[in-house]
Amino acid sequence: MSGVLEVLALHAADAQRAEEGGADRIHLIGSLDGMAPEPALVEKVRDATSIQIRVMLRLRDGFGTDGGEVVRLRGLAASYADAGADGIVMGFLNGHGDIDAEVLGALLDEGDWPWTCDRAVDSALDTNRAWRALLNLPRLDQVQTAGSARDLEHGLDDLLARCRADPRVAEKVVASGKLQTEHVPWLVRAGVRSFHIASAARPLGSWKAYVDPDLVHSWRTLIDSEVRHHARP
Repeated sequence: MSGVLEVLALHAADAQRAEEGGADRIHLIGSLDGMAPEPALVEKVRDATSIQIRVMLRLRDGFGTDGGEVVRLRGLAASYADAGADGIVMGFLNGHGDIDAEVLGALLDEGDWPWTCDRAVDSALDTNRAWRALLNLPRLDQVQTAGSARDLEHGLDDLLARCRADPRVAEKVVASGKLQTEHVPWLVRAGVRSFHIASAARPLGSWKAYVDPDLVHSWRTLIDSEVRHHARP
């Protein structure tokens, strides 16, 4: 048995190195502020790697959007699918701080791609209500979360409690937000099997460096070891 290891990538070289280290999936962004990449970059990454690619769909800072932007977002999502992406990463909140089911529904009207909700859920006004809304949306199979709008160091206890209380949540969680090695055993015991690393995949955590295959491999080994250990009778 093994878990799912997702690595944040900025370009094709990152993707190649993540695959070499044993990653299962790339979360591709177009810039360090987490914006949507150009479809041409998705094509380059697709040519460079055989593992799954999920592409960030966001055109502005924060988790808000508006009706005028939805047309552009739908066009980008279609372009990403045509370029070889396996899925989308997105998440939007409305003016009340709730999951924007209307916008997400409009984006999900076309295509059949699976998607990951990004950490919008952590910034929702009522996270319990946000999770209920997400679980009712079509084709959602993963949710990036730290259990806190800050990071896992601050949200781990809440995230563990949520996963223990509802196995459906644990199955969808991608533990994300400055994941540390010491968090992994606790998360695995709570039913989490998917993990996201960003700067932790780079030497000294520097964004000036490419993804390091050896660092990715160390995470791969840790996650798989913990999942196998937990699965023993």
